[in-house]
Amino acid sequence: MARVLIADKLESSGVELLQAAGIEVDNRPGLKGDELKAAIQAADAVICRSQPKLSAEYFDNPGKMRAVARAGVGVDNIDVAAATRKGVVVMNTPGGNTVSAAEHTIALLLALSRRIPAADATMKAGGWDRNKFVGTEVAGKVLGVVGLGRIGREVARRAKGLDMKVIALDQFVTAAKVAELGYESAASLDELLPRVDYLTLHVPGGAETKSMVGARELGLMKKTARVLNVARGGIIDEKALADALAAGTIAGAGVDVFSVEPIAADNPLAKAPNIVITPHLGASTLEAQENVAVEAAQLIKDFLLSGQVANAVNMAAVNPAELAEVRPYVDLARRLGLLQAQVAQGAIRKASLTYRGELAGQKTKLLTAAFTAGMLEYRLSEGVNLVNADVLARDRGIEIAESSSPKKGDFAALLHTEVETEAGTTVASGTLFGDQYVRLVQLGPFRMEGYLDGVLLVFRHHDVPGLIGFVGTIFGKHKVNIAQMTVGRTSPGGEAIGILNLDNWPSDEAVAEVKAHPQISSVTVVKLPAAGELPAWLG
Repeated sequence: MARVLIADKLESSGVELLQAAGIEVDNRPGLKGDELKAAIQAADAVICRSQPKLSAEYFDNPGKMRAVARAGVGVDNIDVAAATRKGVVVMNTPGGNTVSAAEHTIALLLALSRRIPAADATMKAGGWDRNKFVGTEVAGKVLGVVGLGRIGREVARRAKGLDMKVIALDQFVTAAKVAELGYESAASLDELLPRVDYLTLHVPGGAETKSMVGARELGLMKKTARVLNVARGGIIDEKALADALAAGTIAGAGVDVFSVEPIAADNPLAKAPNIVITPHLGASTLEAQENVAVEAAQLIKDFLLSGQVANAVNMAAVNPAELAEVRPYVDLARRLGLLQAQVAQGAIRKASLTYRGELAGQKTKLLTAAFTAGMLEYRLSEGVNLVNADVLARDRGIEIAESSSPKKGDFAALLHTEVETEAGTTVASGTLFGDQYVRLVQLGPFRMEGYLDGVLLVFRHHDVPGLIGFVGTIFGKHKVNIAQMTVGRTSPGGEAIGILNLDNWPSDEAVAEVKAHPQISSVTVVKLPAAGELPAWLG
């Protein structure tokens, strides 16, 4: 029975969904240190929120763990790179808190405009000063939205409902698409900032967005402008924002997220004037908590029971229908990778894959990952799978390149691979016969129809009479049965290649006798999975 560790508070609906699917639930939020490590190693998957902090040490020896689902959008508390290197899928739930985060953004915008928190505090202290809390209407004002993802779009839509003018900035959304949504677009932050009355940020955290709004950017804004951050802490430089508020460079700010949470007493924003701060409440609604709990549980259930990967931050999403369609090609790609790893001589520098014919329209990234996994799993002792294959290759300086051509040649679909080492380049191509039988159709310059399964003896030779019989006699003497045989040659009497599928691994003595023939230039024994045998990560 699959086992899931609930490492943070999760609504009962999520827990019940897993239990109803026959999954064992270890519901122990708050574990730390060695207790957390042990619980992770005993689980097939983990569900968390912003706690615990799953740093690299928890992935050094992940045990059974194959997946982590974050009940929320950000994965700042998960070392995704470390997870990837160990083949652990990291998934998030980007849709569950969209409405809640958008509504909280609008709530801060209105609270700032009408000075509601300060007025409330004054009244509760016994005061009554209407003149002190004169506010500002938002109708007719300009809202700058940086990031038109799910939440950014929902904020913009609600702002339009308040009769605000929206100017959007998103490098991944074309100006035509922004116009189609009914907004004006800006080409850069510098162009946007002087024009807005309110600025709201909806971009991911990380090195690229850290302090994207600092003292210089705040200085470009109107003194009457207000800034909102319900995205990720650190996107706005907190000291620069506090200084700008104190100096009157801008009129106000609403902040829900911070670079360090909970915030320290000396955080400059804690005592800044004209600011509304909330303790990361963007997703803190009953509806959002319920949504992300169910969504995270569903992600883990689908992954453990059917192999479906969705909302993954470290690999391409694959649903069961898509996987079923390309499964034979994934198997083919992995087998070609295994073959190349064993016939290529020396350290691998680069692998180039070309998808031809019908394969050009498939999920080639998935197939490339399968090839890379196969190529690496033969040479590496650590587990390699679709998730970590690419990063493990890059860690070792191996370049992976792919290209596609819809033009059909001799086959309706063909995967052509070239692996470059310091000793040269090896070529191997494969296809499917029917809709499930993987076949090798080229090795080096030779064309053939070979079986990509079991034990293969690959030998280069001169095409002379009696040589195949010689090899067969040797294996017969050593009790090695030949299941299949294929031969490819460039011309009669010229260079040729023979591939024998053997029922068992040949002894060193048998291989040495084959190599001793004067017309045989090289012999390589290759181990591939049995026909129909799939790796654990493909199921």
